[in-house]
Amino acid sequence: MMTIADVTLCGARTITVDGESRAPVAIAAGKIRASWPGHAYHVDLRDHVVAPGLVNAHEHLHRNAVPPLPTSAPFPNSYAWIAAFQAHFRNPAVVAALAVPKTLRLRQGALKNLLAGTTCVVHHDPWHPALDAVGFPVALLRDYGWAYALGWPAYGPPVWQSFDATPVDRPWMIHLAEGTDAAAQAELVQLDAMGCLASNSVLVHGVGLRERDVDRVIEAGAAVVWCPTSNRNLLGRTLDPRRLQAVGRLMLGSDSRLSGARDLLEELRVVADMGVFGARETLALATADAARILRLPQRGHLAAGARADLLVIPDRGGDAARSVVGIERSQIRAVVRDGVPRIADPDFAEWFAATGVETVPVMLDGKPKLLAKALADPALADMEPGLEFVSRVGQPAREPAFAEGCR
Repeated sequence: MMTIADVTLCGARTITVDGESRAPVAIAAGKIRASWPGHAYHVDLRDHVVAPGLVNAHEHLHRNAVPPLPTSAPFPNSYAWIAAFQAHFRNPAVVAALAVPKTLRLRQGALKNLLAGTTCVVHHDPWHPALDAVGFPVALLRDYGWAYALGWPAYGPPVWQSFDATPVDRPWMIHLAEGTDAAAQAELVQLDAMGCLASNSVLVHGVGLRERDVDRVIEAGAAVVWCPTSNRNLLGRTLDPRRLQAVGRLMLGSDSRLSGARDLLEELRVVADMGVFGARETLALATADAARILRLPQRGHLAAGARADLLVIPDRGGDAARSVVGIERSQIRAVVRDGVPRIADPDFAEWFAATGVETVPVMLDGKPKLLAKALADPALADMEPGLEFVSRVGQPAREPAFAEGCR
């Protein structure tokens, strides 16, 4: 008898680490399998692309509903932005946003990510019990070390102590060189002098890194999280990512909406518009490259043994990665986490049913979707722009996407 986890996705172009494949994707017990049993439930995905779930390498999950600070000119560094934000805390809209329980704000940030195809997130803040809740919308990087920033020691663990306590095979992250002035440019040398620049060091932003600093980052085997939208919003510019990407030491983060992009899909679109990388290289920044740097061997790819976290996207032709890079979240046909759909178009209703997932109808940016009932907290919809619960969605525009077998 089929278990609810046994599903085979047929007919799609699947993005792999080395290119793409037309082979069926077999899912069982929440993982990708090397072969597919005949009793598996088959989903016909002809004219679709299957991509790994995105990995967001930098987020502050609880800040996504806080209104941004209005700015008229770039800040020289993030510390100046933090200082300016202090008065913004008195803004009634900010007061109201922060009055929402943190548990709910964390879930809203996680749901924001999931709706846009991100299935694993790096939360750069103190751990909260809500992050351990069963059914939390996204997977999270765990067993890592962090400090906030060299110039803001009052928040988060002390820099050297947290670095020293982090095992060498686990990532250690810090906001660094988040600025364009001399103070930001000096931070890499300071961090290095403290003995905190190593192969597991993950430097977030790095806008102030100079050429010789990039040399040193590469020499140390460290890596940088690139958040171009946040950088441009706060600082007026971002780093040149090309050398770091060329040696596999770069990944992508959205930051929170307080300063950054709407979501990681928007950040991918921003990178694509820059024209510095092709679609495949751009997508890798939020999949395979991120998973490798963050020591997440079961994520960021769809090889046998990986977590069955994936996106189903309409095939736009050409390189399969082009079908992912540049799309809006409402264009995603399905987001799958741990082998089961979490949000999908209405014609995938039978897929939800086959995997034992109850759903509720919602509208996402004006398009009908089905959302897993476990994620359907009306309070989250009130917090998430573009998400609405409805009593009834229209009839699906396509025939149900199922077949008797893989052809």
